Amino acid sequence: MLDAVRYVADNGVKWANVPTSIPPYPRVHAFARRWQVTGRLAELHDRLRGKVREKEGRSPDPTAAIVDSPSVRAAANIPRPTSG
Repeated sequence: MLDAVRYVADNGVKWANVPTSIPPYPRVHAFARRWQVTGRLAELHDRLRGKVREKEGRSPDPTAAIVDSPSVRAAANIPRPTSG
């Protein structure tokens, strides 16, 4: 089941397009949905991130974040001081 979830996430395919070597997609999708609703997918992601960071010799938890907003050209009728 986990391989199927990883396959969909990694390849960006639809659930119906997973290979036949993976269990039927309705069953896998139900598991993935349940894991998402209960927070298990987020927990799995956080644990794996921590393991990768430790393997690289870093702290398991990130200590900083970068927040960036894209620069978008505003319409001509929007005042310059109020646009980003």
